Order: sequence, then structure tokens, then C-alpha cells
Amino acid sequence: MKKEQSFDTKSGTQDEIEGSTRNLTGKIKEATGNALGNPRLRLQGDIDQILGHAQRKVGEIKKVLGQ
Repeated sequence: MKKEQSFDTKSGTQDEIEGSTRNLTGKIKEATGNALGNPRLRLQGDIDQILGHAQRKVGEIKKVLGQ
């Protein structure tokens, strides 16, 4: 018999918190990259901010849908 794959679903609140944290981390990386003249770190910060914002929005949508 095959076991069904379990998926870890996060609550909307958890997604919002993790998204906000990732967004803040991205801002710190971006600022550090600017201060050090490191374009790669600055880019990583930009990416983290985008992903954090998206995850926060997913959390908001989950809360509206009651998940």
C-alpha cells in the first residue's frame, strides 16, 4: 500500500508573519548590499522582499477564505 503524501499547510496568520519577516530580512540585505557595494547581496534582498510580500498576500487571502 502506498502512503498518501501529506502536505503541511500553514495558516493565513503564519504566512503573513513569515512573509513580513522575509520582507524585513530582504530590506536588511538590500541595505547591507548597498553599504558594502555588493550587487549580489542587494539583489538577494530585492528577491526576498518580493517573495515576502507575495507570501504575506497569500496569508491575507487564506484568512479571507477562512483557512
